[in-house]
Amino acid sequence: MSLPPNIALTAPELIIGLSALLLLVTAVFRGDRSLAAVSWSSVVVLLGAGPAMLGQPERAFAYGGLFAADRFAQFLKVTIYASAAVSIILAVPALRRTAQGRFEYPILILLSVLGMSLMASAADLLTLYIGLELQSLALYVLAAFQRSDTRSSEAGLKYFLLGALSSGIMLFGISLVYGFAGTTQFAAVHTALGGHALALGALVGLVFTMVGLAFKVSAVPFHMWTPDVYEGAPTPVVAFFAAVPKVAAMGLFTRLLLEAFGGAQDRWQAIVAFMSVGSMFLGAVGAIGQTSFKRLMAYSSINNVGFALIGLAVGGAAGAASVLFYMAIYVVMTIGAFLAILDLRDPDGRQIEDIASLAGLNARHPGLAAALAFIMFSLAGIPPLLGFFPKLAVFRAAMDAGLYPLAILGVVASVVGAYYYLRIVKTMYFDEPRTAFGPRLSTVNGALLLASTAALSPLGWLALSPLFAAAQVAAGTLFPR
Repeated sequence: MSLPPNIALTAPELIIGLSALLLLVTAVFRGDRSLAAVSWSSVVVLLGAGPAMLGQPERAFAYGGLFAADRFAQFLKVTIYASAAVSIILAVPALRRTAQGRFEYPILILLSVLGMSLMASAADLLTLYIGLELQSLALYVLAAFQRSDTRSSEAGLKYFLLGALSSGIMLFGISLVYGFAGTTQFAAVHTALGGHALALGALVGLVFTMVGLAFKVSAVPFHMWTPDVYEGAPTPVVAFFAAVPKVAAMGLFTRLLLEAFGGAQDRWQAIVAFMSVGSMFLGAVGAIGQTSFKRLMAYSSINNVGFALIGLAVGGAAGAASVLFYMAIYVVMTIGAFLAILDLRDPDGRQIEDIASLAGLNARHPGLAAALAFIMFSLAGIPPLLGFFPKLAVFRAAMDAGLYPLAILGVVASVVGAYYYLRIVKTMYFDEPRTAFGPRLSTVNGALLLASTAALSPLGWLALSPLFAAAQVAAGTLFPR
């Protein structure tokens, strides 16, 4: 018996949503003792949601055009589900060591992933907003998850207040776009606004909507929340924040600008280019003086978003493919970095977050130091490691589109940013030890760290061609012939 079209196209979302509710009801009766069981069940749910997309058509719409099921959404969802599953796994050992090991953690991640899944398939401004808010509400709680820690509470409050402000601005922008276009569907907005004849009010609405999305991806000048929230939130939460929501938000950003406002690229391209250059250089320069590893990774995420925005500024299928390719590899590098951070413990089991405390890590944990060095070199974009190739992809897309100044500025920012990554390597290998290190956190996290390091090594070249080909196919569905 075949499923109704709407149900079949939204099967992954239904699986995740219903499973989250079922796990919540079940875990209430067992309490926090069910953390491990709920976590692993959530991982199974996420890994099972991906195959539910098999057999879906190359491009189809559900619920009257509100929801798009296409190759672009599928690429994003596979990346989101896989990275969210890893984020849950790496959090279990860390949560067990604290009094905050509560069963709600994996369920909140499932609910946020549900919002991200809707964002990936948004074909309407209403779906865009619903998905974004569903994701954000769960993330606000996750940021303040460690309730006994004032830093975590402060991070949650800051994120909530600034997130509410950005959502309000974006909603006002959506209302302006609707007022001038008379519709909220991306394809209809593209037709109604007529590209180059974009009215001033519609342009203001577009800019306000871009502000809300720029906040979600931590793009300059809407990055101000990122360092403080990353520093205050629990490390497993930051690992999730730095990777998974960025993929969903960048995917939504790309779909909105290219599908709804692709005909007016000359009007928004300069804005995206400004955010790209600002993010690249602020992230590179801002990270230089950081002493906290988590704050450094916050500026690193801003820096990487700037590189991904180069592809968005290029526009077209080539630009969209470079964005998807960049974000897929960025997730591997970022989660790998946080797997290493979670393994940095003093003899009492307390998290080590100070960069200076990494001195002498090579002598105590040579394997961990080598893995972290691999990840730092990859984040710096140094060949032959995998992190070199996404930067090459966005630079090449910019050059092919004639955006030579943007590509050159990207290369300069990459060189500047390499300094703070290499400083960590120098600290681990050449500085005198300042503190003792405790045992590794868990064998499962160690295995994940080994896998991410291997993926970033030249072994990862085996996946480059298939991954970029998949990104090209996914991007091509935004431009149906």
